[in-house]
Amino acid sequence: MSEVFNILKNALLISQLISVIIGLLYLFKRKTSYWKWFSVYLVIIFIQEYFWMQGTSIDKQYRIAYYVFIGVPLEYLFFYWLYALKSQKSKKLFMLSTSIYVITVLISVIYKNVDEVFSISVNVGTMILIVLIILEFIKQIKTDDILQFKQNRMFYINLGLILFYIGNYPFHIFGPELYANHLDIWNAYYFYFLTTNILMYILFSIAFIWGKRR
Repeated sequence: MSEVFNILKNALLISQLISVIIGLLYLFKRKTSYWKWFSVYLVIIFIQEYFWMQGTSIDKQYRIAYYVFIGVPLEYLFFYWLYALKSQKSKKLFMLSTSIYVITVLISVIYKNVDEVFSISVNVGTMILIVLIILEFIKQIKTDDILQFKQNRMFYINLGLILFYIGNYPFHIFGPELYANHLDIWNAYYFYFLTTNILMYILFSIAFIWGKRR
């Protein structure tokens, strides 16, 4: 399976690069839209993923520490900003989501080791994101945006996040247990993890191409 995983990892990097290129093309067209920050976000994610994929000689603990304090918080805080502040137009919801996440991670840093903090960060961050995704779907249903999903940029982003973040939520919780005692199941779920990650970035690209600003 390791060969398959390596192919999927390279495919993931390519899908991220494609989303970056499309995002930058959009960035130069509409610099005044807040969606330009989505383009910037994709660039940052691609750079960090490329760096860590190439930096195989770097100690694993440095990689984990980076994702605990920079990589993972960047992902969640950006989507809290996009969903709560920009789509829902609720500063209170954004501040509440951000505060719960940041405070939880900071408290866990005091009492837990780096590996445990990483797990807590992903689990709490995903739970908050699930709530925001549900609120976004409710909003789309109430405003009939769901009927025009092909032109709805948030629809594609929602779908991508559901497939990856929510779909892999059990994997983040039970991953270590599966790896230790049920390697076949772990391999299957890791395959899903990589595949849905690729699909998420493809959907991000589609969001730029088909979606319209609302």
